[in-house]
Amino acid sequence: MIRVCLADDQALFRSGMRALLALFEGIAVVAEAEEGEAAVAKVLECRPDVLLLDVRMPKLNGVEVLAELARESALPPTLLLTTFEDDAALIGGIRAGARGFLLKGTTPETLVEAIRTVAAGGTFLHAAYMEIGRASCRKRV
Repeated sequence: MIRVCLADDQALFRSGMRALLALFEGIAVVAEAEEGEAAVAKVLECRPDVLLLDVRMPKLNGVEVLAELARESALPPTLLLTTFEDDAALIGGIRAGARGFLLKGTTPETLVEAIRTVAAGGTFLHAAYMEIGRASCRKRV
C-alpha cells in the first residue's frame, strides 16, 4: 500500500483527489493539509510514502515545504502539482528535492503512474515539461 499525503489549499481539489485515488488499488490518502505549514506537520506526523504537493499554497509554498522537510530529514518522494506550466517552480522544486512535477489537468492514469514511479524511487516529469526542456536545449546549441 502506497500511503499518500495530499497538500493543496483548495478543499474541493483535495476531496476530489482523495475520491479519485480511492478507486485505484494499492494507494491510500492517509493525510491532508490545506497550507504549507500544515503540510510539513502532517508529513512529520504521518510519514507518508509519497507527498502530492501543490506549488502555490498559503504560509509556505511547495518549494518552501520541500526545503523545510529536507532540513528535518523527513522529505518523502514528492510530486509537485500545479495548474500552470511554470519553469521556475519546476527548477526550484527539483533543486529542493521533488521527484516529479505534474499539471493538475493530467489524466488519473498518469497521476497514478507518477505516484507509483516516485514511490519506487524513480522520477516523473509531465510530458509538457519534457518538451520545454528539449526546446531549451535546442536554443542553447
